[in-house]
Amino acid sequence: MTETVLTNAQIVLADEVMPGTLVLRDGKIAEIARGGARSGEDMQGDFLIPGLVELHTDHLEGHYAPRPKVRWNPIASVLAHDAQVATAGITTVFDALRVGMDYDADLTIEDMRKLADAIEDSVREDRLRADHFVHLRCEVSAPDCLEAFASFDTDDRVKLASLMDHAPGQRQFAKFEAYAMYYMGKLKMSEEAFRAYCDKRIAQSQENSAPNRVAIAEACRARGIILASHDDATVAHVEEAIEQGIRVAEFPTTAEAAAASKQAGLGVLMGAPNIMRGASHSGNVSARQLAADGLLDILSSDYIPFSLIQSAFFLGEAVDTISLPQAVAMVSKNPAEAVGLDDRGVIEIGRRADLVRVRVDDHVPVVRTVWREGRRVA
Repeated sequence: MTETVLTNAQIVLADEVMPGTLVLRDGKIAEIARGGARSGEDMQGDFLIPGLVELHTDHLEGHYAPRPKVRWNPIASVLAHDAQVATAGITTVFDALRVGMDYDADLTIEDMRKLADAIEDSVREDRLRADHFVHLRCEVSAPDCLEAFASFDTDDRVKLASLMDHAPGQRQFAKFEAYAMYYMGKLKMSEEAFRAYCDKRIAQSQENSAPNRVAIAEACRARGIILASHDDATVAHVEEAIEQGIRVAEFPTTAEAAAASKQAGLGVLMGAPNIMRGASHSGNVSARQLAADGLLDILSSDYIPFSLIQSAFFLGEAVDTISLPQAVAMVSKNPAEAVGLDDRGVIEIGRRADLVRVRVDDHVPVVRTVWREGRRVA
């Protein structure tokens, strides 16, 4: 039996912040007591919050392909990514791997398989600080989407799949100008080449999106993989998502779609960078406004791992209708429940001892210690 006592902490519970003591035993939370203890590790009045649960981070790809034509060792890439998310307080992470190559031919299905294999191998060899699962980002407009999805048929760590279509003129890029601003710089194309590229992407979307959505939704239901929609913009998009068995609405681009998703019982997920910036980088709805309107359930770090914990403490201070426990739930309890991980995400007796010690300096959270299943990992 292993036991750890953490005392003199501000413990962020589901519905209050309580000064008290936690006892961790055999990887789980064994006791929660108000007030201090005579012995134990002194938290010096710092916050103790549940370990963060990240459902959608694209961050791993940047470690594997840091420059065009450059590939890093996949296991080293996974370890670098893991170290960064863990030190940002993330104890459970769904690593997003793309399925269907929509624009970047420099990355292939084979690259995604190498990363998935590196994750599996690193879990098996106990190299990782955080608990890792795989999230398949399915670009349903891409001609190779189903072929790429099939390459993950035997992966048990695939627990989440999102259905997305980044073709111009709809969803994330309803305004062609926003699409041009984002992708012309990324692809470094002339205006003429870019317009030809857009025509090709629109044609691919019209041909592939509908059948690929149906096929992947059916495959995910058969395998018990949770489904997420992506960039829904209209009530019709939300209705389609409900038909397909979607449980998480990722990054709705309008307040109308967010409200329809919330009303339908979907978990509405938005980006933590959007919260911190106060606006979407694509010119879509503000996550901060959705939070104030009661239309936000889950936050994701998306492309900046530290933004997850930063946004939780920011919302707890900046939005009058959101308490710190409610904001913390958006990065722990709510995402865990959305994907069926009911053993973590909240500080309760019997739950996994996934915890983060946090001090706030000048409104910025400082991650001091991270535990996963009672073991210190950062």
